[in-house]
Amino acid sequence: MSLATITSKGQTTIPKEIRDCLGLQPKDQVQFTLIADETVIMRVKKRAIRELFGALHDPKRSTIPLEDMRCR
Repeated sequence: MSLATITSKGQTTIPKEIRDCLGLQPKDQVQFTLIADETVIMRVKKRAIRELFGALHDPKRSTIPLEDMRCR
């Protein structure tokens, strides 16, 4: 069992062992659902593929024509 503290601003840190187990990374989103008086379920919100569009694009990198990539 892991324990986290809530700050005066209402923030908390998900314990490292939980982040590691769930594979959470910075900018990942989690969803909290209250299902009973004191029971909360936390779900990792998966990223949609369209959110990753352009993630590998580097405007500083020059492009190579497809013809130059083909083996001859």
